[in-house]
Parts: sequence; structure tokens; C-alpha cells
Amino acid sequence: MRRLRVQLPWRLPGPHRLLRLSRRLHASAGSGAGAGAAGAGAAQGKFLLPGASAAVLLMLGVLHAKRMYDDKQLVERKEQGIEPEFSPDLKASFLRLLPLRSMSRVWGSLMEVEVPVFMRPAIYKAWARAFHSNLQEPALPLEEYPSLQAFFIRSLKEGSRPIDPDPNCLVSPVDGKVLRLGQLRGPGTMIEQVKGFSYPVSSLLGASSSLHDATEEDISGEPTEQNVPESSNAKSWWRVSVASPKLRDRTLLSPKRGIFYCVLYLHPGDYHRVHSPVDWSIFKRRHFSGNLFPTNERAVRTIRNLYVENERVVLEGQWKEGFVAIAAVGATNVGSIKLLIEPELRTNGPGSMILHSQPYDERVYEPEGTGMMVKKGQEVAGFNMGSTVVVVFEAPLSKAREDGTVSSDFGFCVKAGDRIRVGEAIGRWSRS
Repeated sequence: MRRLRVQLPWRLPGPHRLLRLSRRLHASAGSGAGAGAAGAGAAQGKFLLPGASAAVLLMLGVLHAKRMYDDKQLVERKEQGIEPEFSPDLKASFLRLLPLRSMSRVWGSLMEVEVPVFMRPAIYKAWARAFHSNLQEPALPLEEYPSLQAFFIRSLKEGSRPIDPDPNCLVSPVDGKVLRLGQLRGPGTMIEQVKGFSYPVSSLLGASSSLHDATEEDISGEPTEQNVPESSNAKSWWRVSVASPKLRDRTLLSPKRGIFYCVLYLHPGDYHRVHSPVDWSIFKRRHFSGNLFPTNERAVRTIRNLYVENERVVLEGQWKEGFVAIAAVGATNVGSIKLLIEPELRTNGPGSMILHSQPYDERVYEPEGTGMMVKKGQEVAGFNMGSTVVVVFEAPLSKAREDGTVSSDFGFCVKAGDRIRVGEAIGRWSRS
């Protein structure tokens, strides 16, 4: 019988080597135990804070590396003239299996760990370098932010975000990147999530939103040619009579309005407080409990109904030109959305259910019909991490004079891909 000898690529340690390793371990343990049980407990307690800080720094490094890779890929596609299209992938399906809400709460707890004073400047500067935050803007010295969470939701020095004073403009409520913008048209109005996929605005804002009434009015106001008598009281912006083809209805002199939207994405390094885009009255608040998927550009391209499925808080009301709403959409590691006008509101609670059939929570601000008045640029909410804000609003399309000329015309001041800051105009129109 032939015996085979197998040469392993590694050797098991012999008994003498094992004995030496064992002695070293015992010696290390003995040196630590000499301080006594109380000393060991104190050492363990002291280790927690540096350990948490190290975990935060490690996470920052991973996020920074991923962001650099994603940015490089996006730049390359744009240079080739390729617009990203909707394309679900395996990762998007895998995310649905993860306990993202629980993970977000754990991350939130880690972010709230108090950082030793001597480590604060180093950690916050590392964050600023990774995510391009401007350290000249925070209202307080870095040493005065007790945790990374406190630094993240920092306020800014007075005058850092001047508000466009033009009464005929709507300004950005956040610092961020313009992802999508446009006009909502026709029944079943849809907001484009990415090229190749859209979602209903009614699903984003809620079935009870007063936007639906404004949309119906906008539809009925489309220019049409009909055989309608001059004395007809039918609701229309442009009626032409067969008997008098040059005679226009007096309703032509009323302003025609359209419904517009703008989607703004906040990077982790951005200023994360939400301000009012106009002077308006907030009538209602709706809180939709849901998933906490990421809202970065990859997620937008791969997850269906991303903003509709994620947890969000919607503020809805009226401004001088009609309907306006702000939807603050949560994301992974963000579940907490704070409202300054309603501090008692809690999001991403441990008992929250993730069922599409679960009704949303709605609050009507008193006095009913008047609501809560806020001024353009006033702070109304804030995020605990990067996320997304969707603004939906009415604005004048045109107002015709008797001589046939147009006196106003709304237009966006930004385009998809632009960076914008709080107080800068999203769109404006002229009045004469």
C-alpha cells in the first residue's frame, strides 16, 4: 500500500509554542488585573467614548470613499452625455430585507455619544473634509458641539444665508442639489423620480391634500376652442364664441396658474435645517410612517416609489399665489425629522409599523382656515442626516391684458444638477 504525504501550506504550532503563547496571554491579563476590579471597570468606561469615536471616524472614511467613487462614476457618465435611467438592481431588493429603521436608530444613538472636548475639532474637521462642509459658517466654536449629531444640525452665523427679498419669487428651503423640477399637468399628475419612472404627487402628499382641487382648476383652465355662447357662465380661462370669434371672455383677465415641483437632495455635508420658501399659512401637517431607504442618486435610479415609500413629514398650506407644500423625506440613518413649529412630533419611533395600508397621522393647525403664519426664510424643520425635500407649489403662468400682451410669466431660475442654498431663488416671475 502506497502512503501519501500531504504537505500543508502552514504548520500547527507545537506544544512548546502553545505554552509560550498561553504564558504571554496570562501575563497581559495579569498586568491589567493588578489594578483591581474597580480600576478595570473605570478603564472599560473610559474605553467606550474613544471606541465610539473610532467607529464614527471609520464610518466617515467608508462614506467618503463611497461618495468619491459614486461621484467619479456620475461625472464619467455625464461627460459621455448619458442621462441616468431607472434600472432596479439586486441591491435595491436586498435593502428591503434589512431592518433599516432599527439600524437608523442605532446610528442615531451613536451620533449622540458625547465626544471628549479635545477630540471634537479633529472629528468635525475630518467630517468637513470628507463632505465639503464650510467650517467658517457654524454659529459656535467646534469645541462647543458635544456630539457629532449636534454638529450635524448646527445653526449658522447670522447673515450666512441671505433671503432673496423679491416678493415675486420662491426661494430654496434647504442647501442641496436640484434633482428634478418641472410643471405638473393633467389628471393623475406625476412627479418624475428619474428618467423612465415617475410617481403620483397624490401619493407623496396624501389623498386628502387640497392640491387635487387646485389641479382640477388648472385642468379646467386649459385654453380651448368651444362653441359656447358669449353669455355662458362655464368656468374657463379662454372661451371663443362662434358668433363673435374675436370676443374673449372676461375671465381671460384673471391670472392663470400652474402647479410646479422641485426635488432637492441634501448631501451629508450640507446645512440640514429647513426654512420657509415663501410667506405662507401652514394649514396641515401629515406624518407618513414608512421605510427608510437611502435617497442618494443610486437609490433614486433603482428603488421604485422611493419618496412615497419612505417616512416623511408634509407641511401644506397657502401663499399669495395659491397652494404650497413641503415634503421632508427621511432616509437611512435619518429617520428623525424635527419640526420647530411642532416640537412634540416624533418620527422613526420603535413602535412604528411599516405597512402601506397604515393611515398617516394628520394635524390641522389652529385656527382652522388660518393656520400658522410663517415668513420667507423662517426656520421650520430640520434633518438629523442627509435627505430630500420636495416642494410643490402654485405659481402664475400668465396674465393677459386687453391688448393681448402677457404681464407675468413664471420660470425656474435653476436647472437639474445645480447646487442651491437656502434663500436663493428657485423661480420667479415679473409683474407689471
